[in-house]
Amino acid sequence: MKEHIYICIDLKSFYASVECAERGLDSMTTKLVVADMSRTEKTICLAVSPAMKALGVHNRCRIFEIPSNIEYIAAVPRMQLYIDYAAEIYGIYLKYISKDDIHVYSIDEAFMDVTDYLTMYKLSAKELGMKIVGEIYDRLRIRATCGIGTNLYLAKIALDITAKHSPDFVGELTEKTYQETLWNHKPLTDFWRVGAGTAKKLEGYGILTMGDIAHYDEDFLYHLFGIDAELLIDHAWGREPTTIADIKAYKPDTNCISSGQVLACDYNFEDGKLIVKEMMDLLCLDMVEKKIVTKSVTLHVGYANRLNVPSAHGTASLDDETNSDILLIPAITALYERIVNPQFPIKRVNISCNNVVPEEFHQYSFFTDAAELEKNRKIQEAVISIKNKFGKNAILKGMNLEEHATTRERNMQIGGHRSGETS
Repeated sequence: MKEHIYICIDLKSFYASVECAERGLDSMTTKLVVADMSRTEKTICLAVSPAMKALGVHNRCRIFEIPSNIEYIAAVPRMQLYIDYAAEIYGIYLKYISKDDIHVYSIDEAFMDVTDYLTMYKLSAKELGMKIVGEIYDRLRIRATCGIGTNLYLAKIALDITAKHSPDFVGELTEKTYQETLWNHKPLTDFWRVGAGTAKKLEGYGILTMGDIAHYDEDFLYHLFGIDAELLIDHAWGREPTTIADIKAYKPDTNCISSGQVLACDYNFEDGKLIVKEMMDLLCLDMVEKKIVTKSVTLHVGYANRLNVPSAHGTASLDDETNSDILLIPAITALYERIVNPQFPIKRVNISCNNVVPEEFHQYSFFTDAAELEKNRKIQEAVISIKNKFGKNAILKGMNLEEHATTRERNMQIGGHRSGETS
């Protein structure tokens, strides 16, 4: 079996670095946080610059947790700008590597199988990685780190652990060097996919390192973690059989689309119902645009944190697959009224359209008013056309103008954060 060589590139403190680059500042020396200061002091910082990290301020901290003696720049999130930068950086990757050999792991991290490129470029993996990282900085002033490994897992660990302690921010690992240098590394939570719960469970049996896992009784590990033990054991030895080609070829058995939001304040029962209707309306338009349909929707409603009561959860099934708002909004509204306790204030809402399928496989039942649904479909398509041409807020429903509606604001966001657009 041919040995692969992978590189994993991570854009350092990406959102903060973009804000620094836009201001002509160096993220390594500029104290900057990306956070919407118009909210409350409990607002989470989406990113902090490396200069802030050097002062002990961590990513995902809240504003009030930043020491008062630190003076810093607060940048309002501009999600569309970060997406634009990420797209340009992906364009740099494509100069060197085919899209078939690139797996974008997140907006600021990507894996590349460089096995067949090293001979062509007459470069080592480190030289190629540094060349790509260097071009990202020269063009966009965004700094990056690079991990290199003989499998995807080792490239990720080389990035997360080894590169941080390297003067050139490049780390390299093989199974042999991984075992030699990281088998005694602590804490275990530094390793990809080892969370605090897993580490605590292992610690209860005196297992503190990857070396401990590698030499522990496998049957007992399977008893503790079930099938997940297989991944844990493989990673303890530095093994990972999955390739980028495997990832590209993967097709899930079922698909769904979902929407969720954490409300800015606690909502009462009626206002919460409005939010559910708005969210379902947008999901219907999304399905129409993607030409998919669903036969069931799941609603999950979380109450105010202070109540410490179980969330409301339920599923509504329909007679036909559909993406019509005149069918799905009443269905989700009835589900909401059935499962949600009107006495409890609401804080979180999630809706999922389950087992979506291409609409060409859909057939109307004998009892369906096909003419009415077709008329409704044309209205939905017209709404989508207007939104795509003039902006998401160019056409709204009456419910979107109610006092506690959130659609207008959410239309100006990406991933729940400001897009940076002004209209």
